[in-house]
Amino acid sequence: MRARRRLPVHMTTIGLIGSGNIGSTLARLAVGAGHHVVLSNSRGPETLTELVSELGPRARAASAVQAAAAGDVVVVTVPLKNYTQVPVEPLRGKVVIDTNNYYPDRDGRIAELDDESTTTSELLQAHLPESFVVKAFNNIFFKHLAGQVGEEDRSTLPIAGDNEGAKVTVTTLLDSLGYDAYDVGPLSEGWRFQRDTAAYVTPYAGPDQDFNGAGHRVGVDELKARLAEAVRYRDM
Repeated sequence: MRARRRLPVHMTTIGLIGSGNIGSTLARLAVGAGHHVVLSNSRGPETLTELVSELGPRARAASAVQAAAAGDVVVVTVPLKNYTQVPVEPLRGKVVIDTNNYYPDRDGRIAELDDESTTTSELLQAHLPESFVVKAFNNIFFKHLAGQVGEEDRSTLPIAGDNEGAKVTVTTLLDSLGYDAYDVGPLSEGWRFQRDTAAYVTPYAGPDQDFNGAGHRVGVDELKARLAEAVRYRDM
């Protein structure tokens, strides 16, 4: 059986800004892999008591600023419309994983995304100019994320980022959680696995589009084929 690699000791605390479906699932995976997590949400740490109790001694709740400061790697998993509320100062110099997707009905219209002059993760990178943003975990349903962890015959998740070292860090983190990573390129290429593309959610649901079970394992070849199908409106 394939041995699972672990992050170095100095990178074992994962801060989470947002603790909804994706955030709480990532927290469970991280704790299961031996990492520590610091969770936060918009309602305050007292609302995370039940989740922290479930996760055990490797987890604690905090404010968003405290989670950002505590994390060696920090996951931003909030509605896109709230991205400007992400604290800047405590994230300087850190690797920040962005799970955001653009849903106009929820987020309102964002002109730069509508005209495809930028991407969701580039917006967050502009807000965090001294952080190293990597897009990941945005193209898989949370139940599939929880259900497809593996040592062998792993699913592959796409990542995108402008800093090579940051992408290595995220690749290593994914490895520790039971996933392989496929580097799509810079943040500007993150649109290839955003909402309404062939690589978004449906590959992991499988031929039957099962959203209640563990879903379908997606290898790198299948993922690359789906990514290759992506076409921007301005290229049509």
